[in-house]
Amino acid sequence: MRGAIQKAKLYAICDLGYLSFDRAVAVSRQLLEGGAGVLQLRAKGADPSQLIDLARQLRNLCEDFGVPFIVNDHGELALEVGAHGLHLGQDDGSFDPWRKLVGGDFLFGRSTHSIEQVRGAIAEGVDYFGFGPLYPTPTKEGRVSIGLGHIREMEELAEGRCPGFCIGGIQSGNLSEVINTGAKRVVVVSHLLLAACPRSLASEILKKLRHGN
Repeated sequence: MRGAIQKAKLYAICDLGYLSFDRAVAVSRQLLEGGAGVLQLRAKGADPSQLIDLARQLRNLCEDFGVPFIVNDHGELALEVGAHGLHLGQDDGSFDPWRKLVGGDFLFGRSTHSIEQVRGAIAEGVDYFGFGPLYPTPTKEGRVSIGLGHIREMEELAEGRCPGFCIGGIQSGNLSEVINTGAKRVVVVSHLLLAACPRSLASEILKKLRHGN
């Protein structure tokens, strides 16, 4: 799946802060049908034991589409369901303990909020990183947005090393601005999950990313 994440332009998140359990698989399928190149399960504060069945379904769904399935925070859950990777925030510790338990194909992703943290993520050998939040977002309530000023520098650092995905408050109304500032890849969360048709919206976003505007 390392090649798949290198090619991905749109990173989607099945966030149970926005989706109920009974809608999670159906909406995730729409996101993948719309062209999302990565799918993450995010369930902040949830008991991992309650996520096993859902995580397995999402993992199988991603296998069908040939895209990486990433678990946020819960390393044990990622290993138990055979996820393709684990995503950790800045305060979630080192990847070293998990690297000892998985094979070389397993993916590691890190959240970053500054150029210094981007350099740190690259130095620790991540397979990709998120960069943001660019704009204020309810998904990360209370976190200060970092703006668009460092996107080009981030992309230069990421070039030839690992992909960086801009994240945070990105939606149709500001996507062109983000792309024109230099972003090549994005994560879109609430805008997609709350859309009337996530499939169509994902397809529209991906089209803009591919055409660079």
